[in-house]
Amino acid sequence: MKPNRRAVLAGLSTVFAGRATQARDWPEKTLTWVLPFPPGGPSDGFARFTAELAGTELGQTIVIDNRSGAGGTVGAAVVAKARPDGYTMLVGFTGHTYASLIYANPGFDLARDFAPISAIDRVQSVLLVNPGRLDVSTLQQFLETARARPDSIEMASGGLGTVPHLAIELLQTRAKVKLRHVPYRGGAPALQDLLSGQVSAMFGTAGLAQGYVQGGQLRALAVAGRRREALLPEVPTFDEAGLAKFRAVSWDGIFAPKATPEPVLDRMHAAIQKALGSDKVERQWAERGARVELESRADFAAFVVKDGARWSAVIKAAGIKPE
Repeated sequence: MKPNRRAVLAGLSTVFAGRATQARDWPEKTLTWVLPFPPGGPSDGFARFTAELAGTELGQTIVIDNRSGAGGTVGAAVVAKARPDGYTMLVGFTGHTYASLIYANPGFDLARDFAPISAIDRVQSVLLVNPGRLDVSTLQQFLETARARPDSIEMASGGLGTVPHLAIELLQTRAKVKLRHVPYRGGAPALQDLLSGQVSAMFGTAGLAQGYVQGGQLRALAVAGRRREALLPEVPTFDEAGLAKFRAVSWDGIFAPKATPEPVLDRMHAAIQKALGSDKVERQWAERGARVELESRADFAAFVVKDGARWSAVIKAAGIKPE
């Protein structure tokens, strides 16, 4: 016996009305943003500051839950399985867009399992060298040295598949040079070995490198973004230094489980955008070498797809295989 059409429609109306009411009342309790890194790092700082301001706007506390492991995939997998009620969200980052190419079983798919809400920061990479280990002052001198002595320049990164690693791969392809990649378990130990002269170069951030550059311990050769860095105003972009359209930008953003109601996504987006538009964020981000993007949910979603496709192409061209 076929179900009564009116009864089915009435039932669906009741379900959707219930969801709409829940979305209007949201949030009624503390929210959680799962951060897939340990406390104390750059992403942790950006997320906590944004969460504090966005939570004030929403009238509820947003708690940061640090779930590190496996290059950020552990935390993402947790949120992918969370209830889509708006109370558990993910602090996603660049590496989540291509995680399946780096890890055999990441436990999630960003496009399938998540709804993008808003970026919270974007950070341009800076090519850094230890002048005691590699006496070059410009990008062109760096590339000339690399061409003259293939595989002799040791470049550190925070690990396989990180933006600094992929920037090394992209630089090799774009500039037709051969560099030696030295992966570490995080950006901090990589930077320490660069400072001590154990390696010659790495891609870092202006926020972390500024003091060392000003003190003469490191030399910044070029910024891998569209604009110069306010913290390092004398350092040219790659475009200005002779390698056009070379970009290596990392970012963090907020994502919700896929079936989260649209009104909830819109409210969270509005709260984050208001936080990012504050003078407090502008000052804090500038001190860290980061910038703010005020954009629609659709614009952020399009950026995530485009950025993921670009880095995925670099991974495939370099022949990087899943761990």
